[in-house]
Amino acid sequence: MKLNNDDIAALQQQLATEGNQQAYKTLYLHFQPWLYQFAYSFIKSHELAEEIVSDVFIRIWQKRTQLLEVENLRLYLYVSTKNHALNYLQKMRRSHVFNFDELSVEITSIQANPEQLLITKEMHDRVTLAVNQLPLRCKMIFKLVKEDGLKYREVAELLGISVKTVEAQVTLAIKKLGNTIRFEAGRSTPLGNSTGE
Repeated sequence: MKLNNDDIAALQQQLATEGNQQAYKTLYLHFQPWLYQFAYSFIKSHELAEEIVSDVFIRIWQKRTQLLEVENLRLYLYVSTKNHALNYLQKMRRSHVFNFDELSVEITSIQANPEQLLITKEMHDRVTLAVNQLPLRCKMIFKLVKEDGLKYREVAELLGISVKTVEAQVTLAIKKLGNTIRFEAGRSTPLGNSTGE
C-alpha cells in the first residue's frame, strides 16, 4: 500500500496519541524497504541493514508519545537510519572518515506512474542500468529524490549538503540518463539509422 503525506501524518497521529499498533505496523511496512536500502548503502551488510531499521522502529515505538513534535516523519526516519548506520561504522572503524564514494547504492526500481507504465520493459532495463552507472554520490541523491520520494530540501538536510548541490546532482543524473537513453534508442532504430535529431 502506497501512503501519501496525509496518510503518514494520520498514522503518526494515531501512533502518538493512541499507541495504535496497526498504525505502527503500517508505517513500518511502508518505510522498511526504503530505509533498508538506505542503511545498506552505508553498511553493505543485509543483516546489519535489517537490524538498523528494526532498531529505528523500536525506538519509534518507545518514543511514540513524542512523535507529535516531529514535523516530517519521513525525513526523521531517514536521518535516524543514517545516524544509526554511521554510529555502527564509527564503532567498526574509529579512525575512518565517512566518504560518499564508499556508498553502495542500488536502484531497484523506478516508481511506476501512469506515464511510466507505457515504457517497455527493455527501456525500463536501460534506464535502470543507466542509473546504476551514475557516480555514487549522484546515484544516491537521484535515488533519494526519484525512487524514495524525498524533496530536494529533505535530501540536502539528510546528507548535509546544499539544496543547490542536490539540484545540480539530479540535473546531472537526468542529463546522463537522457544521453544514455538517446544513444541506446539511436542504436536500436529499425533501419540502423542512428543519425539522431
